[in-house]
Amino acid sequence: MRPTLPYSLLALFVAGSAQAANRVELDQVLIQDHQQSELEAAADQLRDIPGASNLVDMDKVGQGRVATNQDVLAYQPGVFAQSAGNDGIKLSIRGSGINRAPGAHGSGVYTMFDGLPLTGPGGTPYELFEPLWLSRAEVLRGANGFDQGSLALGGAINYVTHTGYDAAPLQVRYEVGSRGYQRRHISSGQVLGNLDYYVALTDAEYDGFQRHSSGSAKGIAANVGYRFNPNLETRFYLRYRETENDLAGRLTKDQIKHDPRAANPAYLARDDRRPQPGSTWVGNKTTFFLDDDSRLEAGLVYHDYPMDLREGPMRLKVAYTDVSGTLNYLRRDTLFGHESKTTLGWRTTKHLPNSGASQFARPGGDNFGARTRDFSYQGSDTVLHAGNDLELIPNLWLTTGLAMIYTRRESDVTYPSSGGKVSQHDWDYAPRLGLRYDIRPDLQVYGNLSRSVEPPHPWSLVWSAPVNNQPMKMQNQTATTLELGARGDSALGRWDLAWYYAQVRHELLNVEVVQGLPFKEFNASPTVHQGIEAGLDSLLWEQSGTGKLSLRQAYTFSDFHYRDDDKFGDNRLPGIPMHYYQAELRYDWPSGFYAGINTQMASKVQVDYANSYHADAYALLGARLGWDSPKRDWQTWLDLRNLTNKRYAATVTPGYNDAGQDIARSTPGEGFGVYTGVSYSFR
Repeated sequence: MRPTLPYSLLALFVAGSAQAANRVELDQVLIQDHQQSELEAAADQLRDIPGASNLVDMDKVGQGRVATNQDVLAYQPGVFAQSAGNDGIKLSIRGSGINRAPGAHGSGVYTMFDGLPLTGPGGTPYELFEPLWLSRAEVLRGANGFDQGSLALGGAINYVTHTGYDAAPLQVRYEVGSRGYQRRHISSGQVLGNLDYYVALTDAEYDGFQRHSSGSAKGIAANVGYRFNPNLETRFYLRYRETENDLAGRLTKDQIKHDPRAANPAYLARDDRRPQPGSTWVGNKTTFFLDDDSRLEAGLVYHDYPMDLREGPMRLKVAYTDVSGTLNYLRRDTLFGHESKTTLGWRTTKHLPNSGASQFARPGGDNFGARTRDFSYQGSDTVLHAGNDLELIPNLWLTTGLAMIYTRRESDVTYPSSGGKVSQHDWDYAPRLGLRYDIRPDLQVYGNLSRSVEPPHPWSLVWSAPVNNQPMKMQNQTATTLELGARGDSALGRWDLAWYYAQVRHELLNVEVVQGLPFKEFNASPTVHQGIEAGLDSLLWEQSGTGKLSLRQAYTFSDFHYRDDDKFGDNRLPGIPMHYYQAELRYDWPSGFYAGINTQMASKVQVDYANSYHADAYALLGARLGWDSPKRDWQTWLDLRNLTNKRYAATVTPGYNDAGQDIARSTPGEGFGVYTGVSYSFR
């Protein structure tokens, strides 16, 4: 790894204070914790983007239960992440993927591991997400993932894995809790001259909150990096993970109120479940430092993720294999006496020919009947993007960019022979314009105007609403978004605030027309996505030798609705609460002990496009206490979830028009739970 430059240290958090400035100077001279330097450098890079972002420090997340991606993305403004009762979560940023069933291949957010593509033409699978393998996560909301080649409405998330530079030579961790939950983890990372490595083994099991929702997972992550000389370094990555999930199905509001641990009777009768035979992700990133002001990054990824879906009256055996390539050129110049930073990039992801599926009838249980359908799907996404940051006057930066995307989608139902074939090839574009101004080192304002593009998934063409018994062609979802915001430090604490307004065309909306049958995908009439995202981390009280009291808060306001739809008028789009708030009040003692209480609140959620029925609002309470040793070797904690045993709907999978009936659309949230854990790091 190349040493972190001094100008990137602590610029976001401590500038503007004489005492903090002294601490910055001390850290520049006495850099001893590589992970902290990497985290602060990442914060500085995010601050240079004229738009909203989140930086998740996994050391803080690890001070409690770390079971799913929901735990990783908690307390992040602008991010809605809720567990579906297993590894899969419902993730939405600015209304992306609000229509998707939780746990399915996600859409609307471009996802990366270590800056390399995970998302492909078929969406974002969840099988490879293991939070304990991560050192941090970077969330680039909306158009702010542009320089990573992201053109999605929700933006981009980059999950960064530990390396030998920030991992302990040996770490063991064990978590245990309610309803049979257990998670075991062992890892090792070291720097050995010009070579460093990281390897981790993790497995988990749980009985689940609902009956018939047990599951298990096991996997390995590894990477090895080598620095040939100051101008050339490379790193190889590996992720492999298997999951097994029993499926309990969705419930009605009445069931959640009176028996939230029940399973949908149809799921029990068929013994529905989703075994994942094993997903593999292998990648390489090589960096060439051409000179002090420019570098070239090349990446290559192979991703194989088969599935065996035993849900509903059919069994679907699916094969997915993608290959991806990336190339980025970054340069810093002086243009007419003004500092200029340029990024040129290319990325492509393509399904390999073995991608396809076979469908079988399910008379009941594990008995599989006749083959009912065979189909194949091919897809590719290629993005060319160019962006520039130019300092017009001191502290005022102009951001410009233009991306071109070529998408290919093909679906061929080969059995029965009358199934039909669809082939789509499209060019589209996404310009970007932004401004950011550092009024003071502790106060920044910004704004940007951008366009996003999202093509349909290839499998959407197979299951989309047919026209004349043939699969229907679908259009790319596009949106024009205006974003304004500010962030900084004040007497109230470290804060950020963003407002956005997006006009969406041909929004890809997915709906269950008939329960138990495949979801149908449609291009909607024009819609609007607008909202407010606010975060505040406050130090309420501090006394030397005694401790400190702090409060962190995250609020997301989401208003997503049709624009004069012929059938639904200005109805709200179902699936996401309009108001979503999270907060934690915490006290830290100098000895390493900490204790806190937390809350999560959500307003009611519409469950169908007709807005004829809704899931109720809810408020949850939790508590956490633990101890981190001063040497940072021992750690233990107790995490109490849903103290009042509130019964609520965690996720909603929308229907078309329920006509005011209480239909099984919701996944119940977890009831009262107790979790504890211990970890030891040999340093």
